[in-house]
Amino acid sequence: MSLKEALAKRRSRQKFNEEALSMDELSFLLWATQGVQEVIRGGTATLRPAASGGARHPFETYILVFRVDGLKRWIYRYVPLEHKLVHLGEDESLTEKLVTACMKQGFVGKSAVAFAWTCIPYRTEWSYDKVSHKIIAIDAGHVCQNLYLACESANLACCAVGAYHQGQMDQLLKLDGVEEFTIYMAVVGKY
Repeated sequence: MSLKEALAKRRSRQKFNEEALSMDELSFLLWATQGVQEVIRGGTATLRPAASGGARHPFETYILVFRVDGLKRWIYRYVPLEHKLVHLGEDESLTEKLVTACMKQGFVGKSAVAFAWTCIPYRTEWSYDKVSHKIIAIDAGHVCQNLYLACESANLACCAVGAYHQGQMDQLLKLDGVEEFTIYMAVVGKY
C-alpha cells in the first residue's frame, strides 16, 4: 500500500485475534523501527528507517513474544547491526507480569508481540548535552510512528502504550532503571 493509504488507515487498535505473526512480519517490523540501512562515520553511527538526532539512536528494542511462528514465548533483544534476536529469558508468567506492569490494561496480554523500547541516555547526552532529553523524546516518537505505519502496510494491528509502571517494566526487562530504562512500548497483533 502507498504511504498515503497507510497514513489514512493508521489507527490505534487494541483488539487482536489469536493468529500468530510470521517471522517475516516480525522481521519487517523490527527493521522498520530500528534496522540498520547504512553504517557511517567510520562505524560510529548508523542510518536507520527511524530518524534520530545526530544518528545517535539511543534505543534498544526488546520484544516479548506471545504468538510468533518459529519463536518461543520468551523475551528477546533485537541486535540491529546483525538483524538478529538474542534470547534473554523465559517466564511462565510473562503475560501476567506484562499486564500488571502496563497498569492492568488487558489488551497488551492479548497481543502477538509487545515492543519495549529502552533508552541509554548517554548515547545522546555526550553529543547534545542539555537538549538531549528533548531529542530522545522526539526520537521515541519517530520509532513508534514507524511501527504504526509498518503495521498498517502489513495489515497488522498496533497500539502504543505509554501507561506502564516504570519500575515493573524495567524489572521485567532486567534493566537498572538509570543507565538504561524503558521509555516507550507498543503491542502488535493480527485483527
